[in-house]
Amino acid sequence: MSKMAFTAIEHSAPQLSSELPKVENGRIVVVGKGGVGKSTITALLSHLLARRGLAVLAVDADEQMNLAATLGLDRSAISRLTRLASAQEYISEKTGAAPGESGGMLRLNPDVRDVLERIASPAFDNLRLLVMGGVESAGSGCLCPETSLLSATVRTMGVLATQVVLMDTHAGLEHFGRSLARGFDQALVVVEPSYNAIDVGLRSALLARELGIDHLHLVVNRVRSDNDVFRVRSYLEADPAGIAFESKSYLPFDELALSAEPSVEGLLEGSLLVTALEKLIKDLIPTLSDIAFGTL
Repeated sequence: MSKMAFTAIEHSAPQLSSELPKVENGRIVVVGKGGVGKSTITALLSHLLARRGLAVLAVDADEQMNLAATLGLDRSAISRLTRLASAQEYISEKTGAAPGESGGMLRLNPDVRDVLERIASPAFDNLRLLVMGGVESAGSGCLCPETSLLSATVRTMGVLATQVVLMDTHAGLEHFGRSLARGFDQALVVVEPSYNAIDVGLRSALLARELGIDHLHLVVNRVRSDNDVFRVRSYLEADPAGIAFESKSYLPFDELALSAEPSVEGLLEGSLLVTALEKLIKDLIPTLSDIAFGTL
């Protein structure tokens, strides 16, 4: 596709919706190495916050696109989901160009405030799911309708009429570029007690900070012993960047997570993992008890 074939049209950014009471720093992106449990943690936090009455949007921005199954949707429901990057009519309407087109007028900042109603799907009470799809190309520099829409959607997360957004990503953040900082307040950096996982996590944290996300939280998943905690702390002390995390959470290895896979629904009632995540929620949203609840 030619990058020079489009004439770009800029539009003013949408204003903050006042339909729901605002949750301070309620836009949270979940980052880290593949396989460390990002989707599981995203799904569990989504359920726990929705059960408290908050209006939650879970966003699947991982190319594996398995968040729906992790949340607990069945195959029939998953088959009916719309991927944002494949929604041809929506893309054409918002950007002024059809997917795959190489000429014409392209809106670089389309108004996607209606993405909740048009594309996101109700999943559970107070919980919607938005499957991005195709996000691996969003930072490629390609001036195309799909990229324009995905980038605009990330930027718009901060003004969507929902109280909390939790976005599950794959290992890199580069594909979102500066859109990420405009759409999200906090980064949840998920690692395991291994050198490779921590190395990727620290690089993801550094990039998030460089992109403008100042609130960083470290989550060490699948901790089996005190030795795991000591190992992680040793790696952090040796980190040349010296990243300052606002909180550090150590989640215990839970056999129940293996037996419940792929859905987290079996973990929601009294599992060790959920008990630890309840403490993490207090770090992410310390004013939770003061927030008026809403519905999606």
